[in-house]
Amino acid sequence: MTQVIPTSSTRDDSLKFAYWVPNVSGGLVVSKIEQRTHWSLDYNVRLAQVAEASGFDYALSQIRFTAGYGAEYQHESVSFSQALLQATTRLKVLAAILPGPWNPAVVAKQLATIDHISNGRVAINVVSGWFKGEFTAIGEPWLEHDERYRRSEEFIRALKGIWTEDKFTFLGDFYRFHDYTLQPKPIQQPHPEIFQGGSSRAARDMASRVSDWYFTNGNTPEGVKLQIDDIRAKAAANNHRVKIGINAFIIARDTEEEAQQVLADIIRNADVEAVHAFGDAVKQAGKASPEGQGNWAKSTFEDLVQYNDGFRTNLIGTPQQIAERIVALKSVGVDLILGGFLHFIEEVEYFGQRVLPLVRELEARAERKVA
Repeated sequence: MTQVIPTSSTRDDSLKFAYWVPNVSGGLVVSKIEQRTHWSLDYNVRLAQVAEASGFDYALSQIRFTAGYGAEYQHESVSFSQALLQATTRLKVLAAILPGPWNPAVVAKQLATIDHISNGRVAINVVSGWFKGEFTAIGEPWLEHDERYRRSEEFIRALKGIWTEDKFTFLGDFYRFHDYTLQPKPIQQPHPEIFQGGSSRAARDMASRVSDWYFTNGNTPEGVKLQIDDIRAKAAANNHRVKIGINAFIIARDTEEEAQQVLADIIRNADVEAVHAFGDAVKQAGKASPEGQGNWAKSTFEDLVQYNDGFRTNLIGTPQQIAERIVALKSVGVDLILGGFLHFIEEVEYFGQRVLPLVRELEARAERKVA
């Protein structure tokens, strides 16, 4: 008899923690500063095991097809995710997928098999795409901003249908299925968790209709609350619920001065040419949304030194300062912190030992006040 495993949407409401898998070279900052982080499988297996032991819930593998902005080498996300799942027992790994190169039937079958192999620990992050050069380099058509999100929504609807229905039929503008039945289906019920990212109106609207989780770039509690309120109001109108994850580059040190010095050193050693090239590409993507407010549309040079505006979340300081800021994010509706680090293994371990216990203590204290 197939074991049925519920997705983590049924778990408690404590904050969840994820980390960026450095399966792409160059680390998580566009800087020439030393990073004791590596894109190799051996390093990432050790990191996954340390993260799991340190209390992390998720790991997010990156999808990249071409070199650029300091990322000379890139391991493929789905196969790399499977390797990390085989090396762990509890950690859930999100495989990043790019509609266009992937067909939903292929992804549905891949992830259903991995779900069985990993005993229900695989998830998917649907990336709508922001880098035109990547698409043209591999011969994929480049769609306009809102069309990319419309394709991603069809992609997710197709995945859900394949994973939950027999004789699935879907007639969309981008994907078509006729009486298709996938066996075996995933063991997670109703299906593996589906994540997506974005900050634009199209991204928020898509999340409010079809996604389980919505990732947004780094932001202040006030800034992210505007997005959360918008998404959740729209989701409620659609009889849907979506959880929120926020990107953060975490610099936890014994003193605030030390943490701020690390940040200053990262920016001072920024690869200026690579940051400007990255900025030109992503700002075009951010401003391409009809309202001109997609990811990176308002990012400064300093923001862009970290790929997803992670400095803006301000999880930089002592363990106590960071824990308090994390709980402040939870208070406005954030459900998950997606962390990047300079020296991944040692800093993930430090975070688990010094920061996470404080977060749990503050969460418990807040719950007692409510009770």
